Amino acid sequence: MGYEVGLHKTVRAIHQMPGKPPPEGEPHHHDYRFEVVVARERLDEQDMVCDLDVLEAALGAMLARIEDQDLEMIRPPEAAAVTVEVLARWAHDTLADTVRKAGAQTLSVRVWESPEAFGGYSASIAA
Repeated sequence: MGYEVGLHKTVRAIHQMPGKPPPEGEPHHHDYRFEVVVARERLDEQDMVCDLDVLEAALGAMLARIEDQDLEMIRPPEAAAVTVEVLARWAHDTLADTVRKAGAQTLSVRVWESPEAFGGYSASIAA
């Protein structure tokens, strides 16, 4: 795609995987690390992809909504559970408008539930 910038932040939230044995089948915490990358083909007039302060504020506001909360509150009706993939898509959809207005053309989100395991969602957000 070209140029990119990003950042990451961690938040603790509760989830469960219905039908799975404990602990996964019961409500439990994860410290989710959200990794967000925005990209565009050419830099803007300030030689930036996107103002990192705008990205950081949007990510912080989004994470404040789920911090120490049960992720069932954001589960889409078609999803059986809030997996890291579903959580990444929710984060992408939540951030897309703000980072599009800040000049980004693509947005990629990875959500890590452990140091080794993540799910992600990436798509064009160009107008």
